[in-house]
Amino acid sequence: MKVVGFSIIRNAIIYDYPIVEAILSIEPLCDEIIIAVGKSEDDTLALVAQIHPKVRIIETIWDDNLRKSGLVLAAETNKAFDAIPGDADWCFYIQADEVLHEKYYNVVQKAMQTHLNNKKVEGLLFDYQHFYGSYDFIGDSRNWYRKEIRIIRKDATIRSYLDAQGFRKAEKKLQVMPANASIYHYGWVKHPKHQQMKQKNFNRYWHDDHWMNENILDVNEFDYSQIDSLKKFEGTHPAVMQQRIRQMNWQFSFDPTQKKLSFKERVSRWMEQITGIRIGEYQNYKLLK
Repeated sequence: MKVVGFSIIRNAIIYDYPIVEAILSIEPLCDEIIIAVGKSEDDTLALVAQIHPKVRIIETIWDDNLRKSGLVLAAETNKAFDAIPGDADWCFYIQADEVLHEKYYNVVQKAMQTHLNNKKVEGLLFDYQHFYGSYDFIGDSRNWYRKEIRIIRKDATIRSYLDAQGFRKAEKKLQVMPANASIYHYGWVKHPKHQQMKQKNFNRYWHDDHWMNENILDVNEFDYSQIDSLKKFEGTHPAVMQQRIRQMNWQFSFDPTQKKLSFKERVSRWMEQITGIRIGEYQNYKLLK
């Protein structure tokens, strides 16, 4: 069974992306890792080149004119995916702010092996833990997606979808099975200065200048306090994240009992607790039984 990882990155140092940790977290499961490194204003290329001997870089140029729905991210993801050798069985996609905990290595390996010869299974679905503000809290409102596809077949008809959150095949949702593992998403954990810089830059790939001027404050630091609901994280972080966690140099606190939820959100949460179903949840996949 051949497994190839793939990812995209640009300006990792400027915006403080944990790309090194992301790649190292999937390396033990991969025979090779393809990274599309966009032309950057910092030393991202050199940073990525030293991550691991399994890494193969393709240099790209982002189309900054793609300022709708985050489509440039899908375009770059497809470049990395297309560079994967045709003899790969599974392709493991990891974004630059996502990390796989080592406790899941065996179960992910087992899931790939179990479904290897069942061609109906086009991908594997992961649960998500979205960290916010610090490494101690995770988002628990409906604003956070709970599951997404991160392992797919090497199939040229599969394409990164919209803003590269997931994948589709000929515009149809992929048929998937659970990976029985979680991806730890750290995109909302960085110094408020870096987070605000990211907001000013990243939102340009979804919105025009008018929207940016109306919605992104011209301030030096991001205000993490404007969050509706968080809960305390009770688990452990991946080993590759430990040094970054020790180097955290800002303060964030939150009272998980103080929820800022609308009436609709409160009713939805109550219904979910009763039924186990999140009504109206967007699902970019078809879960096989």
